[in-house]
Amino acid sequence: MTLRDASVGSTVVVARIEGEGAYKRRIMDMGITKGCEIYIRKVAPLGDPVEITIRGYELSLRKQDAQCIQVTGK
Repeated sequence: MTLRDASVGSTVVVARIEGEGAYKRRIMDMGITKGCEIYIRKVAPLGDPVEITIRGYELSLRKQDAQCIQVTGK
């Protein structure tokens, strides 16, 4: 399952980040790393962006970025 597919109000754990080089590094620089917990706060009406809470702060991700983050249920 990807972060984009997770339902609003759920908490998930990052299993893997897909992507290459600078793109993967940018996602990791936002604090999204393997094993961290993510709470899905909101999803915009058209699915873009996704608002999450991670490591004590709120972050908005584009739909494309959320699709690259593989997650598992907590």
